[in-house]
Amino acid sequence: MQNRDSRADVLRRGVVISPNSRMVRELAPLLESHLAGSSINFVNSYPAPRDISSALGGGTLQLVFLDLASDPERALQLLAEMVRLGGQVQVLALLPGNDPDLMLRCLRAGAADFLLEPFTAEQLEGVLAKIARLQPAAETAGADPTKIIAVMPAKGACGATTIACNLAFYWKRMSAKRVLLADLDPLTGTLSFLLKIKSVFSFLDALQRSHELDADLWRAMVTNVNGVDVLLAPELITDNPPELTDPSPILEYARHAYDVIILDAGNVYGDWNLNQARAAHEVLLVTTNELPALQAAQRALSYLDANRVGRWKIRLLVNRYQREVGLSRDVIGTALHTEIFDSIPSDYEAVQKALMEGKPVPANTAFGKGLTQVVERLGVRGGDGEKKSSSLGGLFGLFSKTSK
Repeated sequence: MQNRDSRADVLRRGVVISPNSRMVRELAPLLESHLAGSSINFVNSYPAPRDISSALGGGTLQLVFLDLASDPERALQLLAEMVRLGGQVQVLALLPGNDPDLMLRCLRAGAADFLLEPFTAEQLEGVLAKIARLQPAAETAGADPTKIIAVMPAKGACGATTIACNLAFYWKRMSAKRVLLADLDPLTGTLSFLLKIKSVFSFLDALQRSHELDADLWRAMVTNVNGVDVLLAPELITDNPPELTDPSPILEYARHAYDVIILDAGNVYGDWNLNQARAAHEVLLVTTNELPALQAAQRALSYLDANRVGRWKIRLLVNRYQREVGLSRDVIGTALHTEIFDSIPSDYEAVQKALMEGKPVPANTAFGKGLTQVVERLGVRGGDGEKKSSSLGGLFGLFSKTSK
């Protein structure tokens, strides 16, 4: 008994999100029995996706029991947002019955598992034991994993490179983490122009010499700009450019050297770009609210779906947003059948001045304030700033009682 109590002393939380009172009444006694010692909170309405962090409370390992029966589409949006919070949140979908299509959508969106009505003790024991087995042993890792963010334009001239460039410098300023900004666009990479820097090396050199990369060689490959390491695209396009398919040799080395990696991709299409999206924890798909860009965004989302890039990791970012020009945020979300992650207001003068000077856009501008909010939502506060190993380490203790 003392051993069980000591496990309960590790702070953990369970959260049930359901507007269905009957479902809650059915589930509550099972949770009280099987999660004794843990705090269980009940949220009787679906929060807005951008409010999910505050609704969950944050800061500790959490099991979220999410009602997918009452409003599946709205619940799936919440599920995607919770998956973005990382391994400290595990989501169990509550389903009305054996619906294979909805089950598949839940798993593709990132749910750890699901419970089917009518709920039983055997069901709950099974899914808790499964999560405990699959949970990586983060308590031995001692550090947060490297976060990889791929910034991809829905079409040309949406400002994705400007977003990627400033994202890296803002992240560095706000978190003091080791940050790599990599221009992986082999044909039209422009980071060297934006930052007014040159290097005799490019990511092609890092790729070709990946088998011998070490700290000294890597330092020669990158250029440090205001504390951010920048890996450039090749300056010149050769007559017979290599066929690029797999960036993983570069990323595997960089994972061990950096806390955050920002990838500036040319577009979403082709194996080279798809493999960047697959390797990334989050994909920022950058569009504007103009009709041609939104049509391109719709095609890009369909292409990523068809090529098994999880919709749960894709963040639709509307750049140069003007309420009076183009479509509104609500209309965009409805038309594309996806939640808009955030928008950055049009701020032509500030952005152009920064580009001319080869510097990041000042944080006190409209663009800067918008991007600051994006960086915060991507995890620089309440996410990357906290070590997760201690809370994750208690997971096995929480679930070990299910085997009794």
